[in-house]
Amino acid sequence: MRVSEFWLAVEQEFGEGYGAVVTHDVVLEALGARSAADALAVGIDARTVWEALCESQDIPPSRRHGKGLAAPKD
Repeated sequence: MRVSEFWLAVEQEFGEGYGAVVTHDVVLEALGARSAADALAVGIDARTVWEALCESQDIPPSRRHGKGLAAPKD
């Protein structure tokens, strides 16, 4: 997943307003107690950040590939 795809998935899953809040204000313990935005800024893989964000927000696995994106390969 590219960073641009991450932001598209965030907007489509959470909406523009809440997407901004959830990516900047939610602390993700799985990413070293960083927000999603901070994790991306330090170079953590976008797919890893997306998965951690989805897990923290109880997004079902069936939607974790992000709307408009190809389903992840197993």
